[in-house]
Amino acid sequence: MADAPGQPPKIQPWKWRVVLLVVVALITIGCLYFAYRFTRDAPVTYTDQEEHFKYGSTGGERESGIPYWIWKVLPKMFPEYLPDKTYTPGQEYVSLGFLYEPGKDLPIGVSRRNTQGLDRVFLNCAICHAGSVRETPQSPRALYTGMPSNTVDLEAFERFIFACASDQRFRADRLMCEMEAIGGKYDLINRFLLRYYAIPLMRERLIMLQGHFRFVDWEPDAGPGRTDTFNPAKTLLEFPLENLETRELVGLCDFPSIWLQGQRKERHLHAHWDGNNSMMEERNKSAAFGAGTFPPTIDLKQIARIEEWLLHKEPPKYPFPVNTPLSAQGEKLYAQYCASCHGRSGRDFTGEYVGDPVPIDKIGTDRHRLDSYTEELAVAQNTLYAGYPWRFSHFRKTFGYVNLPLDGLWLRAPYLHNGSVPTLHDLLNPSAERPAVFYRGYDVFDQTKVGFVSDVNRFDDDGRSKDDTGNPHRYFKFETQTKPNGLTPRDRNEGNSNAGHEGEEYGTMLSTQEKDAIVEYLKTF
Repeated sequence: MADAPGQPPKIQPWKWRVVLLVVVALITIGCLYFAYRFTRDAPVTYTDQEEHFKYGSTGGERESGIPYWIWKVLPKMFPEYLPDKTYTPGQEYVSLGFLYEPGKDLPIGVSRRNTQGLDRVFLNCAICHAGSVRETPQSPRALYTGMPSNTVDLEAFERFIFACASDQRFRADRLMCEMEAIGGKYDLINRFLLRYYAIPLMRERLIMLQGHFRFVDWEPDAGPGRTDTFNPAKTLLEFPLENLETRELVGLCDFPSIWLQGQRKERHLHAHWDGNNSMMEERNKSAAFGAGTFPPTIDLKQIARIEEWLLHKEPPKYPFPVNTPLSAQGEKLYAQYCASCHGRSGRDFTGEYVGDPVPIDKIGTDRHRLDSYTEELAVAQNTLYAGYPWRFSHFRKTFGYVNLPLDGLWLRAPYLHNGSVPTLHDLLNPSAERPAVFYRGYDVFDQTKVGFVSDVNRFDDDGRSKDDTGNPHRYFKFETQTKPNGLTPRDRNEGNSNAGHEGEEYGTMLSTQEKDAIVEYLKTF
């Protein structure tokens, strides 16, 4: 029947159904799109294991990640908070000791992941376990994975990020404008989210985290190649820092090497400087916790790749000449004085006391790192991952420092757990003859003493190498002497003592020729 004259035409029922189906389809597609976009979790991956270690994710971006373009623009916006107050396009964090390879837009130790619709970056294992060596100031850098980072200053990086967040210029409108100026492009959805959610939340979280990390203002500056391992865990586990005993407040220590983990796992050797855990997998998850991953966000698949690779990862061979006859003499002396505690060689970890903690009263080294790790913290750590099959259960309090194998020893300077002795030659001297002041963070190698060049006379008052003026870094002045009582731990310079590991049984009473022979042999490790 036709519509009556003057009446609007009636829409047939089937047309309503088509319109309804179209609307439902569009809503469904929109919901699926947003569900995909905001639940997407795609790390940048690498087929090559070495590349994966240097740039692969452990999951830190999921919760702690910094949007990629914010990461790139912060040094440009706030160069005054960098150690050298200099912005270098393409190598934005080089003055913090971060290492860049040609063709890479991120430094070694920084990974990238698209999560919740944004590309985010954060730190991974290599930030602490990759370093560089130069034969001379003019030589190209050789990069080695698995060695302790000798240039990266993590504490200075933290201070930089916190300073940026506390600056009134850290505003969404300013950041968005600056990001666009260096090529940052976002679609309408991400522009909206960054402006009204992500940037304000990032600023709020960083300022909150700065309050949690207030302990860094109570202890001496860490400098490159060092960190406080367990005070961050205390603050994240809500320990009342102001109520802790003073002896617990300084936990500074050197980054360790991480080669040949398979032998350590087979022998159940204790991990960390004080041997507070003997299970490799727990140690690795704990280290990832320090790199911004948490029980719900850790990427177990990516970490498993690293764990498997490190089981057989060999330290690099010493690349410089070795005096073979002198090394042969040193091998005999090493067997007499060192092998029972540190293994027969750099590949044979057999020894009566290898992996055992030595009581602090016997070893005599600085006790602050030992005292910073308490029974209360061990109990708290053993509650991490509760409800997961891999709940922690092996953390414990010990009363000394561990006898470690010495594989790749030539790359592990400075020495002792707190990095207070610059070279192997210095370590074989009594503490009174060890340098009281030296510089850290320089990667030119000292082939005679075995370590990195650190002589105060080689640096100007600003901490720059006199023969390397083109290098952008300021090097870190390390002082080992503790000052009088009545001051704060920071003012007393606590935690930096170079005493200990000395006396007849440690070889510090040997002749100069005998010490030279041992050092020559240790180059082969």
